Amino acid sequence: MKDLVNDGNSLLGASTYNDGIKRRDFLKASLGAGFASAALPVVAQTVIQTDTEGLDASDSILVINGQDVPVYRAQPRGKTDVPVILVISEIFGVHEHIKDVARRFAKQGYMAIAPDLFVRQGDPTKVANIADLMKDIIAKTPDAQVMSDLDTVVAWAKQRGGNTEKLAITGFCWGGRITWLYAAHNLNVKAGVAWYGRLVGESTANSPKHPIDVAQNLKVPVLGLYGGKDTGIPLDSVERMRAALDKGNSRSSIHVYPNSGHAFHADYRPSYNEADAKDGWNRALAWFRQHGVS
Repeated sequence: MKDLVNDGNSLLGASTYNDGIKRRDFLKASLGAGFASAALPVVAQTVIQTDTEGLDASDSILVINGQDVPVYRAQPRGKTDVPVILVISEIFGVHEHIKDVARRFAKQGYMAIAPDLFVRQGDPTKVANIADLMKDIIAKTPDAQVMSDLDTVVAWAKQRGGNTEKLAITGFCWGGRITWLYAAHNLNVKAGVAWYGRLVGESTANSPKHPIDVAQNLKVPVLGLYGGKDTGIPLDSVERMRAALDKGNSRSSIHVYPNSGHAFHADYRPSYNEADAKDGWNRALAWFRQHGVS
């Protein structure tokens, strides 16, 4: 299985991914938008900001089994029957960076939806440290609940004019793991892109399976984007995942950036690698186009 190669789209300039994306001072953006405090430490530098020109972008509430679930939706203004992409957050929830990623996809013609999948377990922005966040919220969020919530979000997107025959999913860190799992859960997904999502782990009641467990039978093509210096996701686990995908004759692929660590796409964190983030973005868009989600 070979890595996806650049399909001829050149990387864009240093200050943009595409039209409408601008940089401005990080502190101004984060203080105004309420970044998760648990995401600290961050770097006091510029952060990519995508405007809403030409978009319909807003927060909504979706009621699922009596629970109010916040969702952020961005899509081209005045257009219907557009492809749908689920944008799955890191452990820090749907803060401004994740909303910005949704707007970036909307600028590319997608209805992009970022749901708050932790709402029943708690608010990541209220947790002071990562250890407590993992223990009190992440570990208590069942995979089955997440899969069910995403199914409902897809149905909601269809009701609002999204073309769920062209359904994609992408996610970061925790959301990368969910991307692999949802691609196995919902065969109507046309393609996924998983950014540095954990691949292996112990089975628990809330997380009975991990991506390595579904790889051999995976039908939906997923592109995995990983960092060679990621201390939390060892390269041996990435190679195990590659071998499992190959064994199942999967159409999925994994690309490793040797000079990046974890969260290399997160432009509000010190881990950000601009060159690899841009390359990954172009690979993601090309992957979706290759599999008919555009």
